[in-house]
Amino acid sequence: MLDPPSGDWKPPAVTTAPPAAGTGPVDQPVDRALKRERFGWYSYDWAMSVFNTSVTTVFLAPYLTSIAESAADADGRIHPLGISVPAGSLFGYVLSLSVILQVLVLPLTGAIADRSGHKRQLLAGFATLGSLCTMAMFFVADQRYMLGAALFIVANLCFGAATVVYYSWLPDLAGPDERDAVSSRGWAFGYLGGALLLAVNLALFTQYESLGLTEGEAVRICLALAGVWWAGFTVVSVTLLRNRRPRHVVPAGRSAGALTGGFQQLGATLRDLRRYKLTLWFLAAYLLYNDGIQTVIGVSAQYGAEQLELSQTTLVSAILLVQVVAFFGALALGRTAAAVGAKRTVLGALVVWTGVLVAAYFLQAGAVVQFYLLASVIGFIQGGSQALSRSMFSQLIPPGKEAEYFGLYEISDRGTSWLGPFLFALTYQLTDSYRYAIFSLIFFFVVGGFLLAKLDLPRRSSRPATPHRSGCDPRRGGACPERPSPLPCPARPVLRAGLRGPSPAPGPGSSAVLPRADGLREVHAGAPGRPQPQSTGPTRTAGHPGRPFLGTADQLPGRALARGDRDRGRHRPAPAGA
Repeated sequence: MLDPPSGDWKPPAVTTAPPAAGTGPVDQPVDRALKRERFGWYSYDWAMSVFNTSVTTVFLAPYLTSIAESAADADGRIHPLGISVPAGSLFGYVLSLSVILQVLVLPLTGAIADRSGHKRQLLAGFATLGSLCTMAMFFVADQRYMLGAALFIVANLCFGAATVVYYSWLPDLAGPDERDAVSSRGWAFGYLGGALLLAVNLALFTQYESLGLTEGEAVRICLALAGVWWAGFTVVSVTLLRNRRPRHVVPAGRSAGALTGGFQQLGATLRDLRRYKLTLWFLAAYLLYNDGIQTVIGVSAQYGAEQLELSQTTLVSAILLVQVVAFFGALALGRTAAAVGAKRTVLGALVVWTGVLVAAYFLQAGAVVQFYLLASVIGFIQGGSQALSRSMFSQLIPPGKEAEYFGLYEISDRGTSWLGPFLFALTYQLTDSYRYAIFSLIFFFVVGGFLLAKLDLPRRSSRPATPHRSGCDPRRGGACPERPSPLPCPARPVLRAGLRGPSPAPGPGSSAVLPRADGLREVHAGAPGRPQPQSTGPTRTAGHPGRPFLGTADQLPGRALARGDRDRGRHRPAPAGA
C-alpha cells in the first residue's frame, strides 16, 4: 500500500496548454471490466439528464408560472407562505431556495459517500426519491402551485445529491490525461438521452388534441415520463458501477455513525480546504460562470414564452435542437481541448456565452428563425464547457475526497444555480422586463471568465497517460484504491500490445521496467513507493523481444523520467554499471 499523500500534496497538471508538436492524444487499451464500469457511468448521465431538459428547462418553468398566474390576485401577485411575489418570479425563487438547501446538504452527502464507500446505495436512493417526486408532478394542476414548488425542491435536491455521488467516480475511471475525453463522452451520452425523451415529449405535446388531452394534461404526462426514465435507466448504472474502499477517513470519525461521521469528515475537509488555493480559486470562478450557464438554460423557455411570445411547440423544438447539437458540441470541444488545452477552450466558450446574451437581448418578439440559430450556438458550447470544467476540477481534488469536493462543485452545477436565478428574478421584479433580466446574467460570464483566466493551472506533459487498469483488488474491478491516479498494478496481470501474459511481479529490493505505448518505460519498485516513468529506448531481455526488462534498483538511471529522441533514434545512455 502506498503511503497517503503528505501535507504538501499538489494537484496533477491539467490541460492548460496545447500538446507539443508531433504529439497528441493516444488511445490506450482499456480492459473489459473498466469498459463496463465506464458504460455504467455514462448511462447515469443518460438517465438523469431528462430531469434537467424535460423538467427544469422546458416544461416546468412555464407550466408552474401559468399555474401561479391562475392563482394570482388582481395585481398579478401570489402569496406563498404569506410572502407577496409576482407570479412570474415564482420559479426563479423556488430554484434559488432548492439551491440554498443544496448548499447545506450536498457537501455533507459527499462526506458521507467518501467515508462510507457505499456510493452505489446512495446513488440508488437519491435517484429513486428524486424520480418519484418527478412522477408525482403529474398531480400538479388547477391552482396547486405550492405542490409543484415542493415537489421540485425535493426532486432537485435529490438530483444534485445523486450527481455528487455520480461525479465522484470520474477519478476512479480515468487517469488525468483521459478525463477530458471521458467527461465529454459522459455529457454527450446525457444530451443524447435527453434529446430522445424530449423528442417523444414533443410528439406527445404537439398531438395532445388528437389524443383527447388538454395542454395541461400533456405537460403533466411529459413531467411524469421524465421521472420514469430517470428511475428506469438508473438501474443500469447501479448494476454496473462498483463501490470502492474509503480512503483517508478522519480518525476521530471511524467509529461514529454515518451522519455523525459525515459531519466530522466534512468539518475536516472544510478546515483543510484553505490549503488548496488552486482548488478554491477554481471553485470561485466556476461558481460564477456556471451560475450564468445554468440560469440561461433554466430560464430560456420562460424568456421565450413571456418576452418573445413564442409558442410552446417552438420552445420545445428549440430545446430539442440544443440537445442534438450539444451531443456533437461536447465531443468537438473535447477534441479541441486536446489540441489547445481545456482552459483555453473553456475561456473561448465563455466569450461565446456573453455574445449569446447580447444577441438574446436584441431578439424581437416572434423571431423564430433567430431563436433557432441562437439555440444552435448554445447547444454547441453548452456541453463542452461544462464537461471540460468537470474534468479540470477532478484533477484539483485531493485523493480520497472526490465526493466531498464534488459536493462543493455541484452547488453550482447543472440545474442548481443559485445567484443567477435570484438575480434574474430580482431584475425582473425591479424592471418588469425579461430583457433586462436576461442581460444582467452577463456579469457571471465576465467575472467568472476573468477569474479563470487568472488561475495559474500547472502544465502537464503532452505524453499520454498510462492505460487505466482494474485495481489491485480484483473483487472491486476498479482503480487501485491506494493510488491517487490510475496506474497499472504489478500485483495483477496486465496485457499490452505485443506482450502476452502477465508481467512478472518484482520482488523486494528490485524494480521492473514495463513498456508503454508511447515509447517510455515505467519503473515499478518492489519497495513501497510510486512507480516512476523511465525511458531508455527499447528495452529487451535476451531472446525475448518486447518483454519487460527486470533489474535491480542500482541498474536504473538516477533520473526519474528521460525521454529518448525517438525521431533520430537516439536514447539517453544509462549510467555506468547499467
